[in-house]
Amino acid sequence: MASTAAATGTTTAKRKPVFVKVEQLKPGTTGHTLTVKVVDANPVVPAARKARPGGSMGRPSQPSRIAECLIGDETGCILFTARNDQVDLMKPGETVIVRNSRIDMFKGTMRLGVDKWGRIEATEPASFTVKEDNNLSLVEYELINVTDQ
Repeated sequence: MASTAAATGTTTAKRKPVFVKVEQLKPGTTGHTLTVKVVDANPVVPAARKARPGGSMGRPSQPSRIAECLIGDETGCILFTARNDQVDLMKPGETVIVRNSRIDMFKGTMRLGVDKWGRIEATEPASFTVKEDNNLSLVEYELINVTDQ
């Protein structure tokens, strides 16, 4: 199946990534590209799944690997939720480029994550030191509904 761009002879230019700093991240935003260092990585043990009524557990699947990683740059740090193959890239001391990431809210705090549309790449070591005293994941947010009166 040929793509429409190839069929019409036109090509769309890819946008240049706009790199942002950790301190610029806000709740509910997506599409972030950052260059960060991994400070710490802790594997998370998933909770045991309960059987459904009728005795089946659903389709058998590989247990997913999850790690909570503290990543950051010279402006601050944030917790990153690494899943499956991402866990192998997130080793303490490594420098990575996180592309098309999004901010997830977990118990009122921000977490950075990359889904199937994003990507994590190892890159050459960065020269900055991570500013660990500005951890955005320690700031608790509260959703307030605004009503028109």
